Amino acid sequence: MGEDPSIPSSSSSQMSEDDDRSPPFDLIDGQIASNKARNCSGVSGSSGSGGNSIEYSVPYSDQVLENVLENVLCFLTSRSDRNAASLVCKSWYRAEALTRSELFIGNCYAVSPRRATARFTRVRAVSIKGKPRFADFNLMPAHWGAHLAPWVSSMAKAYPWLEKLFLKRMSVTDDDLALLAESFPGFKELVLVCCDGFGTSGLAVVASKCRQLRVLDLTESDVMDDDVDWICCFPESQTCLESLMFECVECLINFEALEKLVARSPSLKKLSLNRFVPIGQLYRLMVRAPQLTHLGTGSFNTSEVMAQGDQELDYRSAFAACKSLVYLSGFREILLDYLPAINPVCGNLTTLNFSYANINAEQLKSVICHCHKLQTFWVLDSICDEGLKAVARTCKDLRELRVFPVNAQEDIEGPVSEVGLQAISEGCRKLRSILYFCQRMTNAAVIAMSNNCPDLVVFRLCIMGRHRPDHVTGESMDEGFGAIVMNCKKLTRLAVSGLLTDGAFSYIGKYGKLVRTLSVAFAGDSDTGLKHVLEGCSNLQKLEIRDSPFGDTALRSGLHHYYNMRFLWMSSCTLTRQGCREISRELPGLVVEVMKNEQEEDTGEPENVDILYMYRSLEGARDDIPKFVEIL
Repeated sequence: MGEDPSIPSSSSSQMSEDDDRSPPFDLIDGQIASNKARNCSGVSGSSGSGGNSIEYSVPYSDQVLENVLENVLCFLTSRSDRNAASLVCKSWYRAEALTRSELFIGNCYAVSPRRATARFTRVRAVSIKGKPRFADFNLMPAHWGAHLAPWVSSMAKAYPWLEKLFLKRMSVTDDDLALLAESFPGFKELVLVCCDGFGTSGLAVVASKCRQLRVLDLTESDVMDDDVDWICCFPESQTCLESLMFECVECLINFEALEKLVARSPSLKKLSLNRFVPIGQLYRLMVRAPQLTHLGTGSFNTSEVMAQGDQELDYRSAFAACKSLVYLSGFREILLDYLPAINPVCGNLTTLNFSYANINAEQLKSVICHCHKLQTFWVLDSICDEGLKAVARTCKDLRELRVFPVNAQEDIEGPVSEVGLQAISEGCRKLRSILYFCQRMTNAAVIAMSNNCPDLVVFRLCIMGRHRPDHVTGESMDEGFGAIVMNCKKLTRLAVSGLLTDGAFSYIGKYGKLVRTLSVAFAGDSDTGLKHVLEGCSNLQKLEIRDSPFGDTALRSGLHHYYNMRFLWMSSCTLTRQGCREISRELPGLVVEVMKNEQEEDTGEPENVDILYMYRSLEGARDDIPKFVEIL
């Protein structure tokens, strides 16, 4: 209680909000300023026989240290390194805060906007994350929170020079966007990922008032159609736009205004279109902007009323003219006759996103055979195992692969299996990250991947049928996942599925020492499984569990580690209200939220907990909880 709040303590180091490795994060009230005074007391001494006095003026050592530190720390970009530096002593703590220009908030409720802006006073770029990832799968009731309003209000006062804002899973209103546009005259970059609550009215304000805007990226966000023509609100003069991505905006756009905007944006490098832009209009935009490096193609189909002559357009030549293209996505409503048009650029592509293109193996082969430089590939499982074999034969430099299901039902015979996974592991030895949805798998294929791709950092295998064993041997998938954590020494993110016993979690706890994010679904035998993880995975930051037999005993086994974690999510497990209440009582710095589905009737306080969301916070309980949330 008697500690100086401006000096980081051992407990504060457990409350990091801005790094997966849980580096220190301690925020203090009040303004922090560096002492840059150069006027110091003199030191007298004698020189020569005449006894003439020479006065030397030297600064105090701590002042020299702070001045040097500020100049050195300006070159320190890693968040974990900066947080480690801030723990050294009071001087380093102050200097690090004064030189930080980028602020990352991993959980918008872990710290208050007031506290963050008071400590970091010279920030120009802010990143904030809101809801946990399971919100993407409708596992979190709507209207839970993560409101931008208090953050943008505080930043408007503290950071009038703010240039960049990145938001993920935040609730953003049109009023928030209007305040942002009015408060930051030099604002340049806005990126909204998986956000909701705003519409085309808010986009119109940003477009019209942010005159120096370089980046406006909307990714997988829910944007309401306010019947406002936001595209025409950009300045009529030459713009600074470098990136414009609106693939997720589900409404018609003013194409004439868009074409003029592209024409007067000579610095535009990234353009991602929504499904209402047909291929004929895509052609016109490509002719206007051959300098593009990243392109989201829109529908890649013709419009219902095709303009006269559109059928005769040379789409292949338009792609060939874009010699700098390295990234292609879109293909929302693909007309396969047009797919060969992209062949001229395939040789230079490093990223190809076919996650909306329902194509088969033969159609993929005609494209993928040209993609020798490909490093990132997203695709639907409609390409089957045969398509994955084609990828393995050609894409020897592949680093990231994601295979999504066309049909996510559990009781179907999926088109990809262990055959495709093993082919990828044998052909793409440089693979670092994989997300693989399938209906059947074998331990042998997973073990082969662990041996062939030992540099894997991310391994997410989603066997969609519940509790499905190795479909050849009938055994659990324990040995496969055990091999992954044993052989992939750099692994930091793991998602497990299929029939798994506590033995699989024993492997994870024993060998998954670098794992920071673990996702579990329909797995485990008893509390012992989760106990292995919480006691063994010392770097664990984010733990997501659904529909697994873990209860109060398992929850208590992590008491020693919860302050080091960003969050724990458990839904449809065997937790009780009393067990969760005991955790909140023993760890007062932890916020323990229990919630029920928003549509459920209020029947008092049920003993069983449907959803638990637990996270560290410097502020305690939030003040914007909806009625279906209770903070214990």
